[in-house]
Amino acid sequence: MSSSAARLFRTLETDALRAIVEAHRRYLAGRSGGRRAQLSYVDLTNRQLDGVDLREADFSGARLNEASLRGADLARATFFGADLRDTDLREANLHQADLRGVCLRGSNLTNANLEACDLREGLIALQDRVDGFQVLSHDAKAHESQIAVVAGARMVNIQTMGGPKPADLSDANLSGARLGGARLISALLDGADLTGAAVGGADFSGASLKRAILVKVDLGFANLQGADTTGVLRAPPRAIFVDDRPLPDVLAEHEAYCDSGGAKGKIGRLPDVDFRVLGQLRRRRLTGLVAPGAVFFGMDLSGAQLQGADLNGADLRGVNLKGADLRGAKLIEADLSRANLSEARLGPLAIGEGRLVRTDLSRSKLRQTDLTGAHAQRVRFLGADMYGVKLRGCDLKGAELEV
Repeated sequence: MSSSAARLFRTLETDALRAIVEAHRRYLAGRSGGRRAQLSYVDLTNRQLDGVDLREADFSGARLNEASLRGADLARATFFGADLRDTDLREANLHQADLRGVCLRGSNLTNANLEACDLREGLIALQDRVDGFQVLSHDAKAHESQIAVVAGARMVNIQTMGGPKPADLSDANLSGARLGGARLISALLDGADLTGAAVGGADFSGASLKRAILVKVDLGFANLQGADTTGVLRAPPRAIFVDDRPLPDVLAEHEAYCDSGGAKGKIGRLPDVDFRVLGQLRRRRLTGLVAPGAVFFGMDLSGAQLQGADLNGADLRGVNLKGADLRGAKLIEADLSRANLSEARLGPLAIGEGRLVRTDLSRSKLRQTDLTGAHAQRVRFLGADMYGVKLRGCDLKGAELEV
């Protein structure tokens, strides 16, 4: 971060913040001593503000990384260029809030109200005597791409700055959110979970919705002109047939192959198959399954046997793999964001005397994945996105990690 940007941010002691919130409460009630909360460029990282009433407050350019604002009333508040990465905004009221150019990557907006909010693009331009004219950008965290997603009141000749940056809601949880009338023009919603969201009248024109989850979402009255919906995940089909055979029968034959040591049945080769039609796969015997690019989103695979399975590029977001056996599995470029891999077995798989196959998670996505107590000896994590991963008690002896 530049010196001018560093000088811009300020911190507040708990008592000072409490006084600002109280003065704002009096402001909203029209009582003497009231004053609108001015929290622009304040560092509120990890602050606990659940249920607070900060309607119409000014958060321009503020940092709220991993802050908790669950159930907060933030209607008509200004968040120009604010950094809201991994912020808890469940049940928050953001009706008519100004969210131009904000970064909401990884934030949780479950059941939040975003009706008529403004999520268009924008930038904050700073003028400093020492550093001169520049654009403010929030520093990327470890294992996170550097994306300047900022906005602000001080805009100077926006055309000379290479164009404004879009609001970033990549991987955000928007399930059940009310987005009626929201302006999400050119917004980044890659991988966002919009399950059950109300989007009537929302403007997604030019937005990127790649890999977004659109289960139980009616897009009939939303504007999707120019939007990129590549790889979006909708409701699973009612049934899946592989070579004219129902998927349950194909899996049963695979399990027979596993149980008989290859004497009966045959290996299931199921690339790009949507396994969600099965509901759950708890403790199933799926050793050696070949399912690259398959979809397991949100499923329960706890205790499943997946030794040596080919799951390259598979969608395993939010999957429960607690205690699963993934020794020797191929998970290159798989998406395991928010998956539960606690106590999972990820170490090498012995395939003969002196021969081992290592579990490969190279270039996989492990954002906020739970690896608590997992056995991950000698696992390959090269190029993996491990932002927010939980590693308490995880055995990483001999693992290949990029420092």
